[in-house]
Amino acid sequence: MDLKAGLWQKQTLKLAMTQELTQAIALLQYSAQELAAFLEAKSMENPLMQVDFKNISHFDASMDRTRKTRKKTFERDQKNLIEQIGAGADETLEDYLFSQLNLLKATPEEKMILHELIENIDENGYLTLDRENLVKRYNVENEIVESAFFKLQSLDPAGIGSKDLRECLLLQLTRQKRTPENELAITIIRDHFMLFAEKKWKALAKMLNIDVKEIQKVHDDIQQLNPKPGAAFQREKSAYIVPDVVVKREGEELSVSVFDALIPRVSFNEGYFRQLSGHKDPEVNKYLQEKQGDYQWIQRSLVQRKETLLKVSMKIIEKQQDFFLIGPAHLKPMTMREVADELEIHESTVSRTVREKYMQTPAGTYELKSFFTSAVQTTENDQASSQKVKAAIEHYIKEEDKKKPISDQKLVEMLEEQEGMVLSRRTVAKYRDQLGIPSSSKRKRFD
Repeated sequence: MDLKAGLWQKQTLKLAMTQELTQAIALLQYSAQELAAFLEAKSMENPLMQVDFKNISHFDASMDRTRKTRKKTFERDQKNLIEQIGAGADETLEDYLFSQLNLLKATPEEKMILHELIENIDENGYLTLDRENLVKRYNVENEIVESAFFKLQSLDPAGIGSKDLRECLLLQLTRQKRTPENELAITIIRDHFMLFAEKKWKALAKMLNIDVKEIQKVHDDIQQLNPKPGAAFQREKSAYIVPDVVVKREGEELSVSVFDALIPRVSFNEGYFRQLSGHKDPEVNKYLQEKQGDYQWIQRSLVQRKETLLKVSMKIIEKQQDFFLIGPAHLKPMTMREVADELEIHESTVSRTVREKYMQTPAGTYELKSFFTSAVQTTENDQASSQKVKAAIEHYIKEEDKKKPISDQKLVEMLEEQEGMVLSRRTVAKYRDQLGIPSSSKRKRFD
């Protein structure tokens, strides 16, 4: 091996990711909200770039809905003032629990601990504070802490202050009227919770010397309990999905357009540019050239983003016409590579284009990436989409006899015989799990 030192020339090809190219890629994958935030940040650092948000203010559906709600509320209040007193107040779980403390007979020490317990309850109504730490921190007897916990759990809603689901259900059961069924439910949840939850009911029935149908009845009753007693006090704002692409149908014709009304308008600050362009300082002129180039790049990137989104959307419509003309059940298998090859762009460009973007169709609003599904082989040497397979699995399970639920292997046979879809048992199990459907043993009913 020659290890001599020396100088040699070598020619190689190297792809360099410039800052502009990196930003262009990022801009393509931005959602409308992310793009608006990006443009606003750019306008802060570029005085030649003006970003106008006025065009998007009236598209805020939540504001429009709020105005309508206020108008209805006012009209309702005018009709019946007495009944509506306090109706608009959003009471939190913490407020509701504190309001009940005044009705409790508790020592000052217990009330002090109760305040801390209430302040540490999570949004679902659960409490995981360590009792021994409370004993040490407040320098009180263990009985006082236990009494505070007991009094907290006696408040409404039932199940509040539990450390886990088992205790939550148990607290709600003990509040109910005592009946043989209720006593059985308490015994099962208190002493055999895991066997019950894992649906090992035959073993549990043998252990308790009862019929499996009685456990089924307990299961049905427990389904009526609230596993998250604090969740009812959560006030979440409605989420609105604004489409990036709109597809309209006129007879058998489909048209597509990019809905960019939520993207602010970008313009060039001509006045500021003229004001400084005559400056003799070379540094000022260099700065203006850089910012002008930055503005032009953003404008080109916005146009390219819109064109790419439109091209990809049109290709989706072209390849998925049955979906738009017949219905969602007719979604065909399609990969991003296929679309990329036909548009002569890179697969990663398609992936970035559809990221967090939505298409409004006559059948509803769908995420763009949901149109790309894997293929499943059929007996006719054709292909079906995984979405179509999932729809078939969901239909069969919905129509099954719950006393004799269909196994995954039986589903494999039914899909091949009735739908012509060839799948393995493992694939069927995977699709069933993705649909959130439990296994046949856990779907079985005994009555």
